[in-house]
Amino acid sequence: MTAIDIGLPTLGGLDLVPTTDEPQKAKDYKSDQEVRWCPGCGDYVVLNAVQSFLPTLGLKRENIVFVSGIGCSSRFPYYLNTYGMHSIHGRAPSIATGLAVSRPDLSVWVVTGDGDALSIGGNHLIHALRRNVNLKILLFNNRVYGLTKGQYSPTSGQGMVTKSTPMGSVDTPFNPLSLAIGAEASFVGRAMDSDKKGLTEVLQAAAEHRGSALVEIYQNCPIFNDGAFDVLKDRDEAAQRIIPLKAGEPIRFGPAGEYGVTRGGWGGLETGKVVDIGEDNLIVHDPAIEDTSYAFALSRLGDQNLTHTPMGVLRQVQRATYDDDARAQVTAAKAARKADLQGLLRGKDTWTVV
Repeated sequence: MTAIDIGLPTLGGLDLVPTTDEPQKAKDYKSDQEVRWCPGCGDYVVLNAVQSFLPTLGLKRENIVFVSGIGCSSRFPYYLNTYGMHSIHGRAPSIATGLAVSRPDLSVWVVTGDGDALSIGGNHLIHALRRNVNLKILLFNNRVYGLTKGQYSPTSGQGMVTKSTPMGSVDTPFNPLSLAIGAEASFVGRAMDSDKKGLTEVLQAAAEHRGSALVEIYQNCPIFNDGAFDVLKDRDEAAQRIIPLKAGEPIRFGPAGEYGVTRGGWGGLETGKVVDIGEDNLIVHDPAIEDTSYAFALSRLGDQNLTHTPMGVLRQVQRATYDDDARAQVTAAKAARKADLQGLLRGKDTWTVV
């Protein structure tokens, strides 16, 4: 009998296993492993935020799993006192899919980086999102390969000089949120390593979502791409650039909320001064819009120079999940009892190999 059968609360559709009577704390999620990242790495802040957030899920630690690929961020499972697996380069979504399908009692998280997820792991990421597997994917984006010592990544800007692009990158970089929305991801959000409050809010929304949830986290690499997001951390610059997204509220930004977002040409969105746009013409944020056009237009407000940067939950819609449907098919097949292994092996459909 599952938790749902006996009426226990659920988290994003997950069958909850109650915790002990003792309330959990962040220290309960810290492993005995020495945390080994470069001094000043944004991963430390994200780890602290995740360890502080996990106790709020109301789950036993043995019902939480973190699967990672290869990269600096992929050391995450070592530092969390949960189940975890440091897997294969770019293949974490595939391994996590197997867990999500076979173990509906688990809260399955993927930790990956912009290189791991968007280069060798690109197909695995987009298909996990397309299928709407019940996974929470944390994509750490520092716009560089850090673990392999500073090569350009799929999110590095054009012209960026690295060890592998000494004359500047000629690639057009990915916008991870646009890519995820194009893959029909049912939940897409963005946060920043230094904003623990904002990051926690997006993590909470992702955890409560039933289906694939991708959270892009801007994360600083102090060794190979230091200061990549400094303009979003300077108070004055951030007020002009960050566009906070709150469901049900007009999209405004600026020190006094003097700028806003309105409809633009060709179905897109654009920014401007509220006095010029008019209060009534401001877009009221609704992440539950089924059509991907709105969320995609939001993701395109940002550019590589971070002139405008939406932060928060861009898209959150409900649709059938791959793992639920797969389990339903298994149940239906068992109920039908139309075939068995021996019957299959001894059946008339045979081949002669010569």
